[in-house]
Amino acid sequence: MTRLPRNVSGAECIRALERAGFTIQRRSSSHVTMRRDVPYGWVVVPDHDEIKPGTLRAIIRQAGLTVEEFVKLL
Repeated sequence: MTRLPRNVSGAECIRALERAGFTIQRRSSSHVTMRRDVPYGWVVVPDHDEIKPGTLRAIIRQAGLTVEEFVKLL
């Protein structure tokens, strides 16, 4: 089982989700809403210098990915 990565920035998370098929729908202040059509899913990513571990785990779960898949996309 792969450990959750530490020190992941919002920009790195957004790039990884784009590789998984998500596109940026809108940006509101420091948060980015991303959407994927097939399979349908949407997530909100805080565009901060560092995303907290619990928030990152929730983003990965909402995206329908495993931690291993997310780490490969980074």
